Amino acid sequence: MAIDHWLLEQHQSGHPSTLRFYTWSPPAISLGYHQHKYPEHWQHLVWQGQKVDLVRRPTGGRAVLHQGDLTYAVVTSGLSGSRVQMYQKICEFLIQGWRSLGVQLHYGSAGRGYIHNPNCFGTATGADLVLPDGTKLIGSAQLRRAEVILQHGCIRLQPDAELFTQVFDGESFTPVQLPQNLDIENIMTALIAAAEDCFGMQIEVQPLSQDEWEAILEQPSLEVG
Repeated sequence: MAIDHWLLEQHQSGHPSTLRFYTWSPPAISLGYHQHKYPEHWQHLVWQGQKVDLVRRPTGGRAVLHQGDLTYAVVTSGLSGSRVQMYQKICEFLIQGWRSLGVQLHYGSAGRGYIHNPNCFGTATGADLVLPDGTKLIGSAQLRRAEVILQHGCIRLQPDAELFTQVFDGESFTPVQLPQNLDIENIMTALIAAAEDCFGMQIEVQPLSQDEWEAILEQPSLEVG
């Protein structure tokens, strides 16, 4: 997520808009920027011999368990409208991409009560995308700096029920029902094609250079405390 924050700063300096996908190893719990209360046992979780990292996002929202998921990030500018309208303009590529894979999504409808739930996927607001059965598939959050927007989110694919119950003790685990033939590469290909169509742009895949990695690692970290 330090890369997401760095990409936002680069876009402020004239870097093109960016679409990024990534997964997590080891698994981690990301806390929203303003989320300072969380269960103490989160600092000591272990899954399959690996310590579960606890990190802080540059964006808001509640805690997200990153395991068996695909994270996306969009950094762009030039969007107009309300906060909800900006979410919907960006989320259109997610809806269109998943539709091409045979999965219909619509926006959630939960109100402000979500702030009392430490689990981001425990509720679905108008900024989230849910499956026809009501299961939340994608939770998103934003950071805005003047005209520049970072929106990133978690796409639940194959979450582990045992780890989920360890993290969110007392909450029922709802498996995600998706077509069996999907893998991460298929999903990313469909979402990239949808982004090119929705945003009217051509995406060029470009890895980070050594200098860029060094600049990212030099950024001050967001402390979890």
